[in-house]
Amino acid sequence: MPRTTTVESPGCPPFRALTFDVLGLVKVVEARGKQGDVPKVVEQWGEPESRNCVLATSIDSRKRDPMLAVARKCGKIELLNPATGDTRVVISDASDTKPEDDPIIGLHLFRRERTEERSRSCTLLSCSTKGNAVIRSFEVMDSPEDSVPTSSTSKWNVCAAGSVLCCKVDGSENYAVVGGKGVEINIWDLDKCNKFWTAKAPPKNNLGIFTPTWFTSATFLRKDDHRKIVAGTNSHQVRLYDISAQRRPVLSFDFRETPIKAVTEDLDGYTVYVGNGSGDLASFDMRTGKLLGCFLGKCSGSIRYISRHPDFPMIASCGLDSYVRLWDVKSRQLLSAVFLKQHLNSVLFDSAFADEEPVQNARDVLENEAQRQRVDENQFEDKEETLPVKRKKKKKKKTRKEGGDQKTSGKENDGIEKLNRKKKIKRVKTLAGDDAW
Repeated sequence: MPRTTTVESPGCPPFRALTFDVLGLVKVVEARGKQGDVPKVVEQWGEPESRNCVLATSIDSRKRDPMLAVARKCGKIELLNPATGDTRVVISDASDTKPEDDPIIGLHLFRRERTEERSRSCTLLSCSTKGNAVIRSFEVMDSPEDSVPTSSTSKWNVCAAGSVLCCKVDGSENYAVVGGKGVEINIWDLDKCNKFWTAKAPPKNNLGIFTPTWFTSATFLRKDDHRKIVAGTNSHQVRLYDISAQRRPVLSFDFRETPIKAVTEDLDGYTVYVGNGSGDLASFDMRTGKLLGCFLGKCSGSIRYISRHPDFPMIASCGLDSYVRLWDVKSRQLLSAVFLKQHLNSVLFDSAFADEEPVQNARDVLENEAQRQRVDENQFEDKEETLPVKRKKKKKKKTRKEGGDQKTSGKENDGIEKLNRKKKIKRVKTLAGDDAW
């Protein structure tokens, strides 16, 4: 069974996350209830097989008819239902090249509105390491056999040489950034399928050494602005590009001594989270390049993916140590960690998740209500029994006080009687003396 580790922290807010590993398994991790609950693995989809290793993922987590896209090592792209794990569409390329020679490195599922009651138009972008980019459209039906591709398919190549290692689409879904080994950062217009901006390599350093082009991850700094890009390099550098200013990076700094493996933007529009190959995780302010702080508790393996929760101040990281870790973005403390046995390649949050307790049937509801009424009645009876006891105790205390007052008054009366008796005796003696005289 998967192991979980708990730490002294406020706990995780209610969430639902999907994890993907090198054996092709999709595991669902959930945390329900109030603050302090420990995340647990509630579901597992697929059979473990190395050829089904998950390389890229994308999710459209809408409340009505959500969709999950998964690209596998065998060359297949599967569209799943993220709520149940049911397969909706299976896409396989009929090309002459082997999937192992040109694996898919980038995947994006476009957000589209539901067109019909029983069907849904779905558009998908995929990019391989050799730069083969394809935009496909499908009519997704209830069964995978009924789903058919439409005629709107676009294909082009994003690089002439080198290997593409990162591909990311902005929030407006009109532009995509591409980079890799021997491939400079460039931005493509997805509507026209043409490149309109390319970065320029930085100059040589003071020693005359030129850093080769090797980008490992990239993202847009803001979801609603495609002009600013943050990229991580194999030479442990984090670079900020502004296409409206210049072609070379406007900001560049080093982070530790190992290659940058994951870069994710925050919702505020200026903070980024960076993970490297040695398990270090930190946040930076890209307005100044200042290190905001490192996340407490080092991972024991390379970080491969960082995901920001859309609602709660929390991020999830996963990597080669087989753990998915939940972090608080404000205090940078570890909230919880779940051991999932296999090396992880990606983790995604399901924003449509709602923490609601499932109800089995109406009989259970009635029994629960009756039990609550019984408990309330018992508590009310206990209160009624305890009230007279308290009154009796108060009366006893009063009687004791009254008894004390009677005792004190009795002593005073005895003293008065003694004085009166002494006065009478003295008067009698005086009278007796007068008569004798």
